[in-house]
Amino acid sequence: MDGLVKVAVDAMGGDNAPLELVKGTVEAVNSSEKLKCFLVGKEDVIKKELASYEYDKNRIAIVNADDVITNDEAPVMAIRRKKESSIVVGLNLVKSGEADGFISAGSTGAVLVGAQLIAGRIKGVERTPLAPVVPTLKGVSLLIDCGANVDARASHLVQFAKMGSIYMENVIGVKNPKVAIVNIGTEEEKGNALVKETFPLLKNCSDINFVGSIESRQIPYGDADVIVCEAFVGNVILKMYEGVAGALVTKIKEGLMATPVSKIGALLSKKSLKKTLKGFSMDDYGGAPMLGLNGLVMKTHGNAKAIEVKNSIMQCIKFSESNIPDKIRRNLQE
Repeated sequence: MDGLVKVAVDAMGGDNAPLELVKGTVEAVNSSEKLKCFLVGKEDVIKKELASYEYDKNRIAIVNADDVITNDEAPVMAIRRKKESSIVVGLNLVKSGEADGFISAGSTGAVLVGAQLIAGRIKGVERTPLAPVVPTLKGVSLLIDCGANVDARASHLVQFAKMGSIYMENVIGVKNPKVAIVNIGTEEEKGNALVKETFPLLKNCSDINFVGSIESRQIPYGDADVIVCEAFVGNVILKMYEGVAGALVTKIKEGLMATPVSKIGALLSKKSLKKTLKGFSMDDYGGAPMLGLNGLVMKTHGNAKAIEVKNSIMQCIKFSESNIPDKIRRNLQE
């Protein structure tokens, strides 16, 4: 089993646990011989769910965890008190080196707090951002930060840009990724105090391909590969992205079903339309990695289905093979 990428999956976290978490894990293992996964949670529940699947028994192991951290618990207290929760047990697998990464659809707050307290930040990293990949007309862009650091400083955003560039180039495969900072205009003098302070710092970074400011309406067109912002702005952009995408799909379906003629058109175009809309499905890109940690911690949506879980696990393979923590560590030391 040497050489396998080992990923721990919180089987008890999220709205669809354990069904979709187990299903996504099995699909990932069945699609790649490079993987071994640990399903973390209540052993009897996971065993019952696994019984209906065919998979390599040597590449999925169950790690028992009797407790579950819920969304209504205070994250810090929950991490400290519930040592046998699926989140804490899973993160400890990363800390000990038994797992290369940890994935959870559970409490975002608990995952963020636990990741920093247990897995730990890379030396020199000031803040660890959440960085989801969002679909664009040109492929995908990395939105960093989308929820971890609401009151970030300019120095934090500079590190976000550097870590995001490393991730985008090595995991997603975009060479010399274009970096932009979210702003209310493209002129250098525009923006709030944080943006005005950060812009010249990014401009002077020789190790990133900084292209200036980007307005939110430009993001879906793929005008930049790494979108830098503090978490409040990033979270608003992400939620708006998801909401508009869902609303547009609903309206398109209504339009296609409006008349007998449009229904015929819908039937004729169904295959190509489905393929086009699939390109803008965020589930196909997996969860949001938390960068700057000793190891990979990835947060998926609370309502994540098997496809998102599977793709999150597949991201872990590239993350591990590219040795992202070491690349970030070396970049910060230069």
